[in-house]
Amino acid sequence: MYSILVIEDDLTIIEVMESVLGSEGFAVRTASNGPDGIGMIRDVRPDLILCDIMMPGMDGYSVLETLKLNDEFSDIPFIFVTALDDRTNFRRGMSSGADDYLTKPFLAEELIAAVTGRLHRIEILRLKAERSAFREEHNFLRQHITPRELEVLLLVGQGYTSKQIATRLGIRSNTVQVHRTNVMLKLDTPNAANLARWAVIAELMLSAEP
Repeated sequence: MYSILVIEDDLTIIEVMESVLGSEGFAVRTASNGPDGIGMIRDVRPDLILCDIMMPGMDGYSVLETLKLNDEFSDIPFIFVTALDDRTNFRRGMSSGADDYLTKPFLAEELIAAVTGRLHRIEILRLKAERSAFREEHNFLRQHITPRELEVLLLVGQGYTSKQIATRLGIRSNTVQVHRTNVMLKLDTPNAANLARWAVIAELMLSAEP
């Protein structure tokens, strides 16, 4: 199970993010300020961090800077979550080393897509060494998942929303949802976290083919 730390001073937003991500199979911990978040990271290293920028005392930039100075935590995927949507703050956030940027207000699917897409990148690197361990899963994908369903699965894993997948594949959004539902049923996958792992396995399968 992927572990996600949310650092946010708005309790309503914390509750929403905890509910959305928790329901999709992610293990979520929360902190209401930067120092508490840093302490939780040192106690248990998360797989990904979602952090607000504008917080009293220690803002999100300072949290990220503190992590980047520590080799043990500098590689943790870090996504800024903020209401600041102007280009100056976007550039500052990305130039300081953030991996992604999610602007409030956001849809549940946008939150899940941002998290899934970022975890997908690190999981690909981690599982490449175990490529041969997924022979059974690869065979199942080849036998039961259609080419179109495979396309949708790969794009979901890369962090695309249903609307973006529809545009990319030239199909309707509700058709994307049908394909996604079919994939989840075939793979017996109840949530986004498990679907993300299958997307990684599918990508490894394709990269191993001649």
